Amino acid sequence: MSHSSPDSPVNSPLQPAVAAFMDYLRYEKQHSPHTLSAYRRDLSRVIQQAATSAVPGWETITERQLKHWLGLWHEDGLSSRSLQRLISSLRRFYQYLLTRGEVAHNPAQLLRAPKTGRPLPATLDADQVNHLLDDPQAEGDPLKCRDLAILELFYSSGLRLAELAALNMESFASDFSLVRVLGKGNKERMIPVGSKARQAIQRWLSVREQFVRAESGSALFLSKLGRRISTRQIQNRIKEFARKAGMPVGVHPHMLRHSFASHLLESSGDLRSIQELLGHSDISTTQIYTHLDFQHLAAVYDKAHPRANKK
Repeated sequence: MSHSSPDSPVNSPLQPAVAAFMDYLRYEKQHSPHTLSAYRRDLSRVIQQAATSAVPGWETITERQLKHWLGLWHEDGLSSRSLQRLISSLRRFYQYLLTRGEVAHNPAQLLRAPKTGRPLPATLDADQVNHLLDDPQAEGDPLKCRDLAILELFYSSGLRLAELAALNMESFASDFSLVRVLGKGNKERMIPVGSKARQAIQRWLSVREQFVRAESGSALFLSKLGRRISTRQIQNRIKEFARKAGMPVGVHPHMLRHSFASHLLESSGDLRSIQELLGHSDISTTQIYTHLDFQHLAAVYDKAHPRANKK
């Protein structure tokens, strides 16, 4: 079956109803040109596909037919998000036709876009993490000392960005071996802190006093103006720290959280514990790391197995 471009002109009995719908959106609903363009593109795609099946009118298109077309567009590489928007456009269009009495039902009402695989999160390998965290740039610079403590804590304990920014002095056990975190849905959890992160935090605390102002409160990480460091500042500082360390990829807080989880799974295989540490309410969210772990194993196999690369 031919799948034409949605922008190519077509003479179709379906076109007049779309033209009337576009006028309705433009003049009565006063939608933006951008929204109108999206509707026109989506409905043009349907008209092009309908032309290959000699469809006489909108009222003859069935849910089954639309499902078949969705499958074809999916095979052609249209993303799940684009397909979902197209379904939404169709639903709205058919609703318009229903109110005008031009169709008896809405065949797009129960449509769902085909699911695409969830993209795997980007991670650093253990050597890259060591290169980043063993970089000497923190020595002698209090703010870089703070940045290194932030990086170590992200990788040591797998915190979310907002969780780390919200940490206070009293969030830690007296020896800094545990940190209490308030996660999503105000759920509290206790997470171990690794020895390298503990040392980095204590080094930061030895210079933190220089930045304390009246508004500092008990915030653990302070900006140079003495305020609690913001999530945006943390992102920017990490990016800059990694750039100066000569990292080949852009490093961000979530990448360190993902690296923490995948490296822990690699060595322990204990998905339930990792779920607890990350604060995931559903184990299915944590299972993304089993795919990362499998990728790592596959790569090791390809490099190491005597017959892996033999043709």
